[in-house]
Amino acid sequence: MIAIIDYGAGNLQSVKKALDYLGEPNLITAKSSEIEAADALVLPGVGSFGDAMQSLTDSGLLETVRAAALSDTPFLGICLGLQLLFPESEESKGVKGLGVLPGKIIKFPGDMGIKIPQIGWNSINIREGCKLYAGVPQNAYVYFVHSYYLQAADPEVVAAKAEYGVTFHASVADEAHRLYATQFHPEKSGAVGLRILRNFAAMQKGRG
Repeated sequence: MIAIIDYGAGNLQSVKKALDYLGEPNLITAKSSEIEAADALVLPGVGSFGDAMQSLTDSGLLETVRAAALSDTPFLGICLGLQLLFPESEESKGVKGLGVLPGKIIKFPGDMGIKIPQIGWNSINIREGCKLYAGVPQNAYVYFVHSYYLQAADPEVVAAKAEYGVTFHASVADEAHRLYATQFHPEKSGAVGLRILRNFAAMQKGRG
């Protein structure tokens, strides 16, 4: 069972519909007990970094989510769910993120002649051998909606990069902990996104 974490700031239904389409049992939950018992976890997110961290705190799920991300239960952060894994964001200065991975979230520069936020399709350069991207072609197009981007401190965890005025880290993977995250929305990225979600679902505890 894949648990989609409901902390009041996630795009839950689109993720659920994609997993339903793949025939993967899932539930939307705000219960720590169900999160802890899940075979895999998805942390979606929309809105601002600060508001999302406040929602995690108010829901009582902050420590549960942090512990889950550090466990060996397959974990997938999506969009803001990626950004929350890091210690800080320029969007909400002074607000502490989950701090599971080192790095920072930076606003796209306003002097590059690009539209902010980035909304739409963009190609990704994928790190060879990452399990999340098995069978996904290099330079595949995926769907982004964001004004801030990741600059990971550890190059070893960067699973994919993209270009939008600057080179940014579009996905991370800590394979030892089965921790993955994407700045883009796999649930909105057509066949490529479904393949990514299928790859993630295949990592559930009890499979393989």
